[in-house]
Amino acid sequence: MSAPVITCAHLAKSFRQGDSPVHVLRDVNLTVLAGETIAIVGASGSGKSTLLHILGGLDAPTGGEVLLTGERIDKLSPTAQGNLRNKALGFVYQFHHLLPEFTALENVAMPLAIRGESTANAKARAAEMLNEVGLSHRVTHKPGELSGGERQRVAVARALVTQPACVLADEPTGNLDRNTADHVFDLIMRLNAKYNTALVMVTHDASLAARMQRRYVLADGVLNDVPT
Repeated sequence: MSAPVITCAHLAKSFRQGDSPVHVLRDVNLTVLAGETIAIVGASGSGKSTLLHILGGLDAPTGGEVLLTGERIDKLSPTAQGNLRNKALGFVYQFHHLLPEFTALENVAMPLAIRGESTANAKARAAEMLNEVGLSHRVTHKPGELSGGERQRVAVARALVTQPACVLADEPTGNLDRNTADHVFDLIMRLNAKYNTALVMVTHDASLAARMQRRYVLADGVLNDVPT
């Protein structure tokens, strides 16, 4: 059996709105194994993005715990959290979040540069990943010179350039037309299989969710699995 990449137990998240508590997540339990694909669906405002941010150590739970590659991330210092995220995770968002002043190559190389790789090695690996996503002819282009689908493919390359244990994807095709969305999703799935990288994807798209190995619905703060 594959080793767990992410494990969360009895996860809870709440905040106060006036005098009333708002419970975003209630007793969420989830284990993500190496190489598997998981879809989380739910209505807007159901807490899907909040859950993804907590799994990635970008937000802290108000109850329960998250282990990332065996380490309880909320107990680490901010520096140690950042190092663990850089080592173990890749992120893809609905909006690409590429830095506009940098080229595609520089954007993809950045996680490796943050890790301390030499500029030459970081750029060489970034060039390989851009070739993987079909953008070897776009390495010197800045985000403003790329189409929406191309920008998202650069974002996928950036997420996978470190060969992370898991990619967390928040509506990665939600800003794309149907045809482009299908191409980007196919790319994510192909690279997931090639690198044995786990994938947890939040999506509104039922047709994409149906292609994942496991599916969950988040409603009223509770995460329920969908039988396959």
